[in-house]
Amino acid sequence: MNKYLRQLFTAVVCLFVVLGLSSSIIMAIRANSLNSDTRNARALYHQLGAYRGAILASDGTVMAQSEPVNDAFKYQRTYSNGPLYAPVTGFFSINQTADRGLEASRNMLLSGEADSLIWQRAKAMLTGSSNQGASIETSIDPKLQQVAYDQLSSRDGAAVAIEVKTGRILAMVSTPSYDPNQLATHDTDSASKAYNDLAAGENSPMINRATSQLYPPGSTFKTIVAATALETGNYQTDTEIPAGATYTLPGTSTQLPNAEVQGNGTDGKITLQNAIAYSSNTAFAQLGVALGDDQVNDMATSLGFNSTITIDGTTSTGTPMTATASSFPTDVTEDKVALASIGQGDTKATPLQMAMVAQAIANDGKLLRPTLVDRVRASDLSVISQTNPQTMGRVFSKDTADKLTTMMESVITQTYPSLAINGISIAAKTGTAQIGEGNSSIDGWIIGFAPADDPQIAVAVMVHNTDLLGSLAAGPIMRAMIQEALQQ
Repeated sequence: MNKYLRQLFTAVVCLFVVLGLSSSIIMAIRANSLNSDTRNARALYHQLGAYRGAILASDGTVMAQSEPVNDAFKYQRTYSNGPLYAPVTGFFSINQTADRGLEASRNMLLSGEADSLIWQRAKAMLTGSSNQGASIETSIDPKLQQVAYDQLSSRDGAAVAIEVKTGRILAMVSTPSYDPNQLATHDTDSASKAYNDLAAGENSPMINRATSQLYPPGSTFKTIVAATALETGNYQTDTEIPAGATYTLPGTSTQLPNAEVQGNGTDGKITLQNAIAYSSNTAFAQLGVALGDDQVNDMATSLGFNSTITIDGTTSTGTPMTATASSFPTDVTEDKVALASIGQGDTKATPLQMAMVAQAIANDGKLLRPTLVDRVRASDLSVISQTNPQTMGRVFSKDTADKLTTMMESVITQTYPSLAINGISIAAKTGTAQIGEGNSSIDGWIIGFAPADDPQIAVAVMVHNTDLLGSLAAGPIMRAMIQEALQQ
């Protein structure tokens, strides 16, 4: 081989090496970034042209599915009763990345691209058939979801129901809601306009108020302070604690009153049970100060406060669905501890978090992680994964849980008999949190579970910016949900 041929051969080899390296970099190292690049039309057609798995309710009701269409994308994502299930499903759009709900948390499974579906993809390749995504079977009870949605109606609020012994979320409603079908359209201009309209402002209907919005929990937080007191061993349900018609917040001249005269107690004292039954602000403000912010915070933290809560998914299945961290203040002055102990001031919580508090009390003090997916099935109906109850911790003793249950039953029997259901014992705690100047703007709350002697369902309801007390705004919604769940 002469000199020039050797040089030509070397040049050709070098070119092939460069070509191989560049192809490897594009196909392996930069594959993910290129696929997610919004300018990559091929990736868009691949994503929308694939059969995306269905999202199903616990009874098989279809919440979301892909249907064949006669256009360039082959399949159209559709949502049955979209606004009802939007907080659960999220959306899948032609020009917006799925960033919420199961469409995001289980994206890789729904699209068929998850590692667990490698054999299904291989089979599809060998047989020449199209690859199909997995279906997601949720824990949502459609009838219970509908009742909660109808009860909230056009109001701004949220409702969550949890199965006590498993942590399964049976209902998760956020209102006002939106229709994911508006975002799923293949008309890019329409989809873009719909997204911009829906996402605008802090009151966007796309915000899941059950998990992503924080509110002062009002007197529902008193259950946590009561649990803290009972766990010290120094308090019982009949222990008398300081109360009174008013309480001057430490270091200030601010007078804290009670909403009900019964909350004043007798001769400046009230039993712990009556303090819960009549929601005594003066009693719980003083009790919170006596216990100290560290002890109350420890109890709140063990119940899930101060941490983001993962509801569904992992980074390997998509973008995990999480609940914003609820919070209780620490290292603050006693006047702020007093307000925080009655669910005002700097105490903030999501409706999901307060449903978890009710679930822990109902479950003998054992807190379970809330879950939304029961199982995942491949296109051949084989089960890829199944969710089992996950314990987050033993928060307090069964004895404390039993005493809290007794006190919460008195809320219904002594104070709000209109919320009772014949044949069903209900344990509950109402809450009315001021969110503006005066008493005209409030958040109405209730948490509870039933039957109190054998708990099956735990519920939290919050109605935002109402002029009604929690017992009137949220109470009837909880009652209707419990009645539907227990079919009474």
